[in-house]
Formats: sequence, structure tokens, C-alpha cells
Amino acid sequence: MRGGRGPLRIAGGVIAPGAYGSAAAFRPDPGSGRIPAAHSGAFTAGSPIWGMVMDGFRPDRRDVAGALIRLTGVAVIMYAPRG
Repeated sequence: MRGGRGPLRIAGGVIAPGAYGSAAAFRPDPGSGRIPAAHSGAFTAGSPIWGMVMDGFRPDRRDVAGALIRLTGVAVIMYAPRG
């Protein structure tokens, strides 16, 4: 809202990722939900880097810790042994 965007555009920014993530529930392969989960983890962890490059954002240690936690979750999702 600080960027002067209207409520419809903001709603679209909330609804679109939710719809994308919900689509995994309708896929026939039970493991196909891992891809959107890993994608969102990588996106969340990469956001501070994008902010540094594009906006001059300076992440603090909590930003870095959060990104590392999120990437650890991605590793568990993608590389955990399964039977």
C-alpha cells in the first residue's frame, strides 16, 4: 500500500500465489507438492539478495538467519530419504 497500489492490485498479489500453491493439491502425484514448496523457500531466501541488488537493502542477522532456516527447510523437503 505504501507504493500507491490500489486494493485490487494488492488482492491480486495475495490471491495469485495462493492459487498457484493450491494447484499442487489437485496433482495426482503425491510428491509433486515438493516443487512449489522448494520454490517458495528459494524465493523467500533469495528476496533479501534481490533487495540488496535492486533497492540497496541491508539485511540484518535476523534476515540472514531466516533465509538459512528457510533453505534448510527446502533441503529437508527435497533431499529427505523416502521409501
